[in-house]
Amino acid sequence: MKKILLYFIVIFQLFSCGNSNSNFKERSIDYKQEMRSFVIGISNYAKSIKSDFIVIPQNGVEIVTENGEPDGPLADEYVNAIDGQAQEDLFYGYEEDNLPTPEEERNWLISFLDRLKQEGKKILVVDYCWDKSKVDDSYKENYQKGYISIATCRELNCIPIYPPKPFNENDNDVYTLQEAKNFLYLINPENFEKKEDFLTTLKNTNYDILIIDAFFKGELLTEEDVDKIKYKKNGARRLVIAYMSIGEAENYRYYWKNEWYTKPPEWLDEENPNWPGNYKVKYWMKDWQNIIYGSENSYLDKIISSNFDGVYLDIIDAYEYFEEKENK
Repeated sequence: MKKILLYFIVIFQLFSCGNSNSNFKERSIDYKQEMRSFVIGISNYAKSIKSDFIVIPQNGVEIVTENGEPDGPLADEYVNAIDGQAQEDLFYGYEEDNLPTPEEERNWLISFLDRLKQEGKKILVVDYCWDKSKVDDSYKENYQKGYISIATCRELNCIPIYPPKPFNENDNDVYTLQEAKNFLYLINPENFEKKEDFLTTLKNTNYDILIIDAFFKGELLTEEDVDKIKYKKNGARRLVIAYMSIGEAENYRYYWKNEWYTKPPEWLDEENPNWPGNYKVKYWMKDWQNIIYGSENSYLDKIISSNFDGVYLDIIDAYEYFEEKENK
């Protein structure tokens, strides 16, 4: 009798725990590992179509180790899936644009970036500053670390006017990420009225890599458009990489449905208060991942069909939002 009573008590407690917390399943998720798996899936899929396709995640460097610590064991499958790593605010912009990043934060990030560099990954740094002395310092510091970098505006809608030409300008052909010595990060073409003007401006630069949006004001750039800008002003070949956010949904993208404002899908979370129109997503859910890659109408497939050389993945650090949300 006591055993029977104990059995029912245990069952009742388990049932009660499961119903007292509607987010129980969500709280059992390893958010860092889910992001690793997502990026690995993107990379494997893209490289199965185009073997030399380049994959560069931005930020979220903690997931390169299994425990999120600088001296932790490398997450080998993830590291093998990426070709480079991008990092914002390494030397300038972490707390406020045009101000140096605190030394503690900078060193923390560098500890991960250097491990990736030792694994043969190219490191791309985006610093946000404009004073000439700070721009010079940003390029100097990154160059000494063996990183390639750009000092630019937070809006990412401009080609820096200083220095007047790419830092460490390169006359050689660039077919691989390792050959690149500089890059331009311009994903917001709002200052260009016509696509032709945008493409002509890009064509007349000598940056080794162009990181741009795959769409110009809602219109997917064609293979012909992309091929036009694959050569630098000096005639040498360069790489053209497409930006793609995988940790947030954007309401100005082709995939967005107006009905989501009132009846959001299960994977759609709250709007980012710092970037109106951008919505957090439960990136581990299959329906969101299907939007990103795996079918003719997916975001990645459109990028590949337009003959971009690779993809630049943003909001990799989306796991931080869910970890913080869970701990509240």
